[in-house]
Amino acid sequence: MTSKQRAYLRALANKLEPVMQIGKASVTPELTLSVNEALEARELIKISVLKNCSDDPKAIAGVLSERTRSQVVQVVGKKITLYRESKDKKKIELPK
Repeated sequence: MTSKQRAYLRALANKLEPVMQIGKASVTPELTLSVNEALEARELIKISVLKNCSDDPKAIAGVLSERTRSQVVQVVGKKITLYRESKDKKKIELPK
């Protein structure tokens, strides 16, 4: 992903509300499955890491992107933004 594409996705993500929250259980198989489904439906999602989660948001983002084969767009504070192109319902057209 180029820096121009990442900047475009960051701009789109500014308007998004978090679709999921990660609590003290951190990254579970169930969470990974729901992130996978959300990425397929929306392509670009924002996840909020709650205060009671002891893991680092950047580490969580890395694990989730690896398990869901998505790309980390950004991690700001306790907010993670992930992107993965949908197989069926492509919505976001990335700049070249």
